[in-house]
Amino acid sequence: MSEGYSILVDTSKCTACRGCQVACKEWNQLPGVPTKNVGSHENPQELSAATWKILRFSEGKQPEGQAFWHFFSEQCRHCVSPGCMEQSEKDEVLQDEKTGAVLFTPKTKDLKYEATRKACPYDIPRKDEKTGALVKCTMCFDRITNNMEPACVKTCPTDALEFGPREKILDAAKKRVAELKKNYPKAAALNADDVRVIYLVTDDPKTYWKFAAGK
Repeated sequence: MSEGYSILVDTSKCTACRGCQVACKEWNQLPGVPTKNVGSHENPQELSAATWKILRFSEGKQPEGQAFWHFFSEQCRHCVSPGCMEQSEKDEVLQDEKTGAVLFTPKTKDLKYEATRKACPYDIPRKDEKTGALVKCTMCFDRITNNMEPACVKTCPTDALEFGPREKILDAAKKRVAELKKNYPKAAALNADDVRVIYLVTDDPKTYWKFAAGK
């Protein structure tokens, strides 16, 4: 589907500054949450009703012994055919026809939380314990419908995030992968035909995050 918008996330340009994570919280007026050091740079450690975007850190060694340290700015992928939407019977989950954004409404409090979460191949939906509703990234629907970029894209200092018409982003992803493959044979655009938030990686997706390419 070439209609609507997409976001390109080029992990090769990400410096893990967390600017996107902070911008998401600020624009959506999401509160800070208490955290503690558990031996990872991730802070907080998980998505929640108060955290819709999180910077994942992954480090280790390749089979040949080469060290890696990957950054992955996790968020809802706004799937072209959303699994979460299959759990919806009364417009609890909507997909905007013009933008393609997948939106959770307050009616999601009536959905079965675990079933809806499992229906997402990227393990994104979270429950707001105060309201009972399910929440996640909205693709900054209020911004993009007013001719503005998503807050995360606007704030990225290295242009690791790019927003635009889906056809344009798909073309940019294809060209960037071809460029990256010159130095990184494993470079790929993850599930580009199925999601609107398209991640470019230079290594095996599982070395970034266990749900990077879906369950």
